[in-house]
Amino acid sequence: MNVELGLGYGAQALASYAEQPTKSRGRLFQEPESPTRTPFQRDRDRIIHSSAFRRLKHKTQVFVYHEGDHFRTRLTHTIEVSQIARSLARALRVDEDLAECLALAHDLGHTPFGHEGEDVMHVCMEPYGGFDHNAQSLRVVTSLEQRYAEFDGLNLSWETLEGLVKHNGPLLDASGRPLGKFKDSELPFAIREYASRQDLLLHTWPSLEAQAAAIADDIAYDAHDLDDGMRAGLFAIEDMKDVPFLADILADVDSKYPGLEESRRIHEIVRRSITRMVEDVITEAMKRLSDVQPETVEDVRAAGRCLVDFSSETSASEREVKKFLFARVYRHEDVLAVRRLVADVVRDLFARFMKEPELMPAPWDKDLAGLDETGLARRVCDYIAGMTDRYAIEEHRRLFDDTPDLS
Repeated sequence: MNVELGLGYGAQALASYAEQPTKSRGRLFQEPESPTRTPFQRDRDRIIHSSAFRRLKHKTQVFVYHEGDHFRTRLTHTIEVSQIARSLARALRVDEDLAECLALAHDLGHTPFGHEGEDVMHVCMEPYGGFDHNAQSLRVVTSLEQRYAEFDGLNLSWETLEGLVKHNGPLLDASGRPLGKFKDSELPFAIREYASRQDLLLHTWPSLEAQAAAIADDIAYDAHDLDDGMRAGLFAIEDMKDVPFLADILADVDSKYPGLEESRRIHEIVRRSITRMVEDVITEAMKRLSDVQPETVEDVRAAGRCLVDFSSETSASEREVKKFLFARVYRHEDVLAVRRLVADVVRDLFARFMKEPELMPAPWDKDLAGLDETGLARRVCDYIAGMTDRYAIEEHRRLFDDTPDLS
């Protein structure tokens, strides 16, 4: 029986500057094409079925898993990012499946306990090249997921890997020197290792699909941390009047719905924040595309700047929202108290496994004799980074008598 390609291909009228699924550069390990799915739809499905994706359910966004069922986890955050990324991609007429795929994969490398876990892991790994969750996401999908008979990793398409690695922009300048947060050091090990196997054009901008996923992450983060922060009682709705962008939204909600009950009032503020940011990005992206007039995705890569971003006005407003969240949520004493406890968990686990690596369960305890100190540190890092919050607590309780009580 012949299967029509139309099930996966051609459902969306793509702009010429979009990634074209029929022109994918392929996979590191050659595989037959699917007759019913585009390469990007296939990548998305592989990510969703991965172990690392399932573990996001029990990884911290801001609040540790025990603090309530209504707060975001890495998984719910990831789903929310993917929804916004698809909306942006649809408006810009680029490939929705690829944008969704990149959104779903963007946090696969996160440690347990959110950014606190990442910060501690970076300190632990500093003598061995440091830790970066974006690079770890690449390591997950190219090496650590071991499900398929013919290769390690998920064997994702070139376009997905490129977008995953550099969704925030180029990592190298034209002469090969690191950029951004890596400019005074070197690229993370996972990126350097994979770049030696497949050229991901680290000196160029990524596709519009990757840029859409990146800005979707910012939008989701801001809006939903506001939501969780208010519902957790870390600040009051009225406190948002200190931020003009939020004050304007609050005034609009209260004018239209006077006396609205608190939970609905919070939701109206959050949804309108998302809408305003998304609409601003679409408008600004259309302006930049009109200025650059790219004909192909290669023109997007060579544009020399981000094309999917906030306007300068909304960018300033978004920075104010982040500043507010930093003061009222991320640096709130209740949050910091838990962060200090979970930092000790990650730090203790790393030190113990470096000293006694045979305490790691199979398959992490395999072939330890062949590892030098850097190789061992990377093995320990991979193991801990893949843990959920609660599994990290369980491992700490197995090995130590003084595991912090997070209840």
